[in-house]
Amino acid sequence: MKFIDTIADFCSKISAWLFFIIGGMIVYEVVARYVFLSPTSWSEEMSRFFQIWATYLAAAAILRQRKLIAIDVFYLKMPRSLQMLCDLLSLAIIGIFSAVACYHGTDIVVDSIRIGRSSSGMLAVPLWLTEIAIPLGFGLLLLQALTEMVRTVSGPGESPQNSH
Repeated sequence: MKFIDTIADFCSKISAWLFFIIGGMIVYEVVARYVFLSPTSWSEEMSRFFQIWATYLAAAAILRQRKLIAIDVFYLKMPRSLQMLCDLLSLAIIGIFSAVACYHGTDIVVDSIRIGRSSSGMLAVPLWLTEIAIPLGFGLLLLQALTEMVRTVSGPGESPQNSH
């Protein structure tokens, strides 16, 4: 479990840096376009590329910290045993969805590599470079969901506070 947590934390740090870089690219584009009247041909496409990766890389860490959107009006009033059952059900749904997304995402990546799909922008980036973020991100999210299920059943320990 600690290994999965370490990977998720590392990926979340990469994600944070990617969002920081996206901000820098957008600022650079605004200055280039409106101050120097010389827009770039790469900033919009690269920003999207980095945003896709940043989003999928952060998902497992967000689940680990229990910072996903939750409606807790009734949850907080439930007995602890029912809360645990709700947590397990939620984690199972996340896990099943992640497994399906990982499976189908892998098919899409393989297909893109096979036929050589690329983006329609000026850079013509091979699409598999962004599409592979889906099976990798959801694969890590699946592992984190399984880890959180074990934590939920085994009780509190080193896991982050449950902040529903």
